[in-house]
Amino acid sequence: MAQVPPKKPKNTSGPRRARQPAAGALPTREQLLEALAQQSDIKGKRDLAKVFGIRGDMRRPFKAMLAELEGEGIITRTRKALRRTAALPHVTVLDIPSDADPDNLHAFPAQWNEEEGERPRVAVIQGRDARVAPAPGDRILARIDAGEAEVPVYTAKPMKILDKPRKGQIGIVRMDDDGARLIPVDRKQKEMRIPLGDLLTASDGDLVEVEVKLSGRLMIPRAKVVAVIGNPMSEGAISLIAIHNLEIPYRFPASVTREAEEAKEATLKGREDWRELPLVTIDPPDAKDHDDAVYAEPDTDAANPGGFIVYVAIADVAAYVRPGTALDREAYLRGNSVYFPDRVVPMLPERISNELCSLKEGEPRASLAVRMVMGADGRKRSHSFHRVLMRSAAKLSYQQAQAAIDGNPDDKTGPILEPILRPLWAAYAAMAKARDQRGPLDLDLPERKIVLDDKGLVKDIRIPDRLDAHRLIEEMMIAANVAAAETLESKRSPLLYRVHDEPSSEKLQALRDFLGSLDIAVKKSDSVRASDFNGVLAQSRKAGNVEQVSEMVLRSQAQAEYAPENYGHFGLNLDRYAHFTSPIRRYADLIVHRALIKALDLGSDGLSEQEGLKLTGIGQHISATERRAMLAERETADRLLAQFLSAQIGARFEGRISGVTRSGLFVRLLDTGADGFIPASTLGQDYYRYVEEMQSMVGERTGEKFSLGDRVTVRLLEVAPIAGAMRFELLSEGTRVNPSSVRRGQKRPSRSYGPKGRKKR
Repeated sequence: MAQVPPKKPKNTSGPRRARQPAAGALPTREQLLEALAQQSDIKGKRDLAKVFGIRGDMRRPFKAMLAELEGEGIITRTRKALRRTAALPHVTVLDIPSDADPDNLHAFPAQWNEEEGERPRVAVIQGRDARVAPAPGDRILARIDAGEAEVPVYTAKPMKILDKPRKGQIGIVRMDDDGARLIPVDRKQKEMRIPLGDLLTASDGDLVEVEVKLSGRLMIPRAKVVAVIGNPMSEGAISLIAIHNLEIPYRFPASVTREAEEAKEATLKGREDWRELPLVTIDPPDAKDHDDAVYAEPDTDAANPGGFIVYVAIADVAAYVRPGTALDREAYLRGNSVYFPDRVVPMLPERISNELCSLKEGEPRASLAVRMVMGADGRKRSHSFHRVLMRSAAKLSYQQAQAAIDGNPDDKTGPILEPILRPLWAAYAAMAKARDQRGPLDLDLPERKIVLDDKGLVKDIRIPDRLDAHRLIEEMMIAANVAAAETLESKRSPLLYRVHDEPSSEKLQALRDFLGSLDIAVKKSDSVRASDFNGVLAQSRKAGNVEQVSEMVLRSQAQAEYAPENYGHFGLNLDRYAHFTSPIRRYADLIVHRALIKALDLGSDGLSEQEGLKLTGIGQHISATERRAMLAERETADRLLAQFLSAQIGARFEGRISGVTRSGLFVRLLDTGADGFIPASTLGQDYYRYVEEMQSMVGERTGEKFSLGDRVTVRLLEVAPIAGAMRFELLSEGTRVNPSSVRRGQKRPSRSYGPKGRKKR
């Protein structure tokens, strides 16, 4: 006989009963929370009352208990439903608000369902030896600790700083028959539709900032205009693209401007009087701020025959920008000034950078100065730092000072030629000997200057002359920076170094492979010095391929950064180095100034103990803002040059191959420095193989070779000014090699590209 299965229990109406309190007693808080966590069919207070049999006089204290739990954030109410407040996972992503106190960081979950209640606030714990040191505005991956209390008290230990998605995108509005679309500035982003109701006041051709909305079951991205930036062809709009796209702060909050306007000029109190010392500023002719001044004189000490005393005075920004103030928080947030052809986005308001801290001719100015005793061989024998009040004897441009030394003084430089300028050049001549003996990396690559017209468009591109006046100021600034690092080390003070690591073994091997293809030898050891690269560059100058080699040597270098740990500066070939000489435009220098003031007891506005503990995070943050500034400046130059050349479609240009990839060749034009791309599929009537160790594309059948640094002729085919992109057609023939030898010697697999046929010309 078949066995009868047991009957299923009847489904009773209402939620099942939880662990019960004693008869006639209220449930405990723990019993309430257990019921909410375990029984998903509890929807509200009524269901919860049924579970615990709440009746009559028990209703009022029961409601009071629920209100207490809700007030403490332990449970949350969504419409009429009650639930246990969601807990953060053990590892989660957090966002630190940009206005968080750097000394007491807090964060909130990057993703949070508002139905779970208010976002929990998380205290970010930063130990003295923390490897990850976040800052206000960062997104972090963190390990979460909820503590032992009934109400979670969250703390987070940072594990990693994450890239934060951009708040908005930048693009150009284009009207069409179906309404409007957005053409993004970023070439990696796709076009999107803009509903007509989301255009604000934007019209065809306007540059706008949008937020992206996903709509429909297919989650189609649509753009909503949140800000109309203006016409991209108008004055100043090109740099605004980079400013908005990279989220560079460019408007000062009212509190920062107010603090700057209320700042009072420093006096002689607590300072040495250097107003009679004839320090001079030497800067570009269009400089609006002057943060360094120099003076030199022969040393009269018989123990230092042929030596010099060199004075470097730097604007005392620390006297006006105090830790914890609105000015300080904004300067930290920006990290550095950003320089565009048409504007400067300053780190500090003009009242500070262009007035109180600008070493103007004839005006008394607060400075932090270093006095250095140099031997006849240019080596520094001793130095000392001083907090002073100085007065610039003259404001000179590089060209003006150089012309005077070269025998063409003007009305201003004539009277100071013998007493001031000649001793400066004599001191520099000695210091240059020490520099040459030290052997810093000698990559003297030309820098182009874009000159704009009154409409903000490119008028000219120039390569400024490299003068001894430039080198003089550079060498004296380097000496002052070294002196700052040495002083702070000797005082065992917290110190933010400017560090530049030696090239990695992988980059060194890639460089050796490339140099080997040019029959240039380089030291085999992984431990190299800047002088080893200088020897390679000297060989390449003799061989006539210095452009190729310089490009590869530059690519092999690590990126300089700021850190409290010292591993030297490879490029300058210095054991210790700190940025001290530009506190108007670099937050790192302001930190070094504060550290010197504290270490040398030069005032009460020195480095605070909290700042000293957070140098790792400060270094990471300002290294990131420096990279952001470099990217913004490069993107803006690319857009300006593309716009400049957009009227020359079809024109021929001379250039050099500046990059070789599997996708094709990058070419930099010789006259403007503009960069463009040649797709690999358009190179010629052959299959071209990318040979990494040669940094070349080589024809598989013909052996035609195009290499990094090769001079080529190209035709401009296409320009996208807003994206800063150009496409070229290659007109030159390549050099010829034996294709079979290239295949035999190839170390890595590579792709081939089919011919589309380059016409012979």
